[in-house]
Amino acid sequence: MARKETAADAANAGRLKQIALTYKMTRKADKKIGLVLAAVGIGTFGVFLAIGFLIDHPWYLGIFGLLVALLGTAIVFGRRAERAAFGQMEGQPGAAAAVLDNIGRGWTTTPAVAMNRSQDIVHRAVGKAGIVLIAEGNPNRVKSLLAAEKKKMNRIVADVPVHDLIVGTGEGQVELKKLRTTMLKLPRVLTGPQVTATNDRLRAMGDLMSNMPLPKGPMPKGMKLPKGGPRGR
Repeated sequence: MARKETAADAANAGRLKQIALTYKMTRKADKKIGLVLAAVGIGTFGVFLAIGFLIDHPWYLGIFGLLVALLGTAIVFGRRAERAAFGQMEGQPGAAAAVLDNIGRGWTTTPAVAMNRSQDIVHRAVGKAGIVLIAEGNPNRVKSLLAAEKKKMNRIVADVPVHDLIVGTGEGQVELKKLRTTMLKLPRVLTGPQVTATNDRLRAMGDLMSNMPLPKGPMPKGMKLPKGGPRGR
């Protein structure tokens, strides 16, 4: 029994330490994080407590409001921490793959379906919005990679809409921290079975990087493709 309690205490201490570390890292990129969390927590609790006094049930609404305030604060903290982390990764080759890894259910993502020697990369995601090609790298160079991939998609799955996004901070580009939101806002035009059928056809086609080991997340700076390696299509 004592061992279980000790293990539970150690786990709780580890979580608290991780939360504190995440907060410190987030605060470096988001100076207003403390004020925002305080506003969300206190504001939510205050609204519920005020309603409790109005209906003569301050205790019930106060306790419920406290739980809702904690939940709301946790959600806001998680989202802002994620945006801060992605903001720090902005501009690193392969960073978009880390975002796609956390896009959520309903999407099938394939990193680095096209790449050139300059480390310009195109990733692919398939969902109810259709096929989304996400490019990162030099805007002028990735356009040719995207064009080649879209042409290939039209040959294999001509009946499925293909969207293309370029990750970056320039005009017409999508910031890394807004990539997930942008993709989730795309109109849904496919049914579940259609998404499955599209994925099956793409798997049968194969990918440029299917036989090349590629680490998840940002690629190490200075990494170069081996001679004779894949080029952008």
